[in-house]
Amino acid sequence: NFAIIGTCMLIALLIIGAAAFRPIKDWWDQRGFEDTELAAIGAPASVCSEPITESAEGTGQHLPEDQQVTYDASPPAFGPHWSVLGLAPVPIGREFYTETDRPEVEQLMHNLEHGFTIMWYDESLADDAESLAELRAISRKFADTTDRRNAFIVAPWTSEDGEPFPDDQTVALTHWSAGGIGETDPAKQVGVWQYCAEVSGEAVETFVRDYPQQDSPEPSVML
Repeated sequence: NFAIIGTCMLIALLIIGAAAFRPIKDWWDQRGFEDTELAAIGAPASVCSEPITESAEGTGQHLPEDQQVTYDASPPAFGPHWSVLGLAPVPIGREFYTETDRPEVEQLMHNLEHGFTIMWYDESLADDAESLAELRAISRKFADTTDRRNAFIVAPWTSEDGEPFPDDQTVALTHWSAGGIGETDPAKQVGVWQYCAEVSGEAVETFVRDYPQQDSPEPSVML
């Protein structure tokens, strides 16, 4: 009986330890970035292409939450999306997602409409511990939800979502721009993309400065 009890306790401890390992490792990996400026995380901005834009549409085109959307771009920067209180847009307060817990793309499109920047990473980085640590570190730089400029999410892009990024690109920054802060003409809206071969905090810093939260179709609504 003691042997059985001891074995059960050992198994329970192993289960608890396995569950606690990932959060503890993530915390440990982030300690080195606490005093690191955003621009100093990861590679320099030179690993990224120049931002590209495309005329945008889809403002206010709200779909039922059971209706999937096939977006033309990988990843999309605008388009029809879900609108469900507490679900879409995704509430502010969490900046980093993995493949196992990421919201649907249709949810995140609503965040873009409200001015968020989304940093997507492809499947090649999902098992890259160093890149994931850099992505998490970048997301933490936007954790102050009292600052409207911190409308930022890091999320994975998978083969189930659509086509892969352009060749040799592993990261994509997207923003749904109104065409300028205070612009209200829907005809001036554009989707903005910037693709990168590696994680670059310097590129993120420039991108969110050039395309802030207030430069969006619905900037007055924060979550």
